[in-house]
Amino acid sequence: MLFLIMDPLGNLPIFASILRHIEPKKRRRVLIRELLIALAIMLLFLFAGEAILNFLNLRQESVSIAGGIILFLIAIKMIFPQPGGVVGLAAGEEPFIVPMAIPLMAGPSVLAALILLAHSDSSRMADWTIALFVAWGVSAIILLFYKVFTRILGEKGLTAVERLMGMVLVMISVQMFLDGISSYMKSTA
Repeated sequence: MLFLIMDPLGNLPIFASILRHIEPKKRRRVLIRELLIALAIMLLFLFAGEAILNFLNLRQESVSIAGGIILFLIAIKMIFPQPGGVVGLAAGEEPFIVPMAIPLMAGPSVLAALILLAHSDSSRMADWTIALFVAWGVSAIILLFYKVFTRILGEKGLTAVERLMGMVLVMISVQMFLDGISSYMKSTA
């Protein structure tokens, strides 16, 4: 389930688009750094997510709504690209944490799922940790070989997939937003 929520194949064109603006010799280092940051954040939310939300007096609905808004903005930039690319960075400027680690890899859906898993059965934390490492590992392998997919699809194919994924991400972001609102309305009624 976590692998499907992480959606490495859906994130592939976004990651390739972001990495395209970075010097070729720095790309792998940046990608590995962002994947490790995402893993650390996911582990943090698995073990302490509920406590963090309670400390900040935030509800899971807030995470879903905020994540939906952020994802929507990223998707719009994918559909209507600007000179700085998806994240608005100047050519060669490295992204840091946002948007690669969060919300693309460790998005609100994954973080909410991890909190729910830990909350549903805290006696199985070892199982949840192994599941997280497996899902992250498979996702990381797919994303580390983004160049292979770039060669297969070509520049125009990658642009087409990026725009298509932008449309899909708009739909996912709206659904995340609506789910957060719906859940909030149910809990306050």
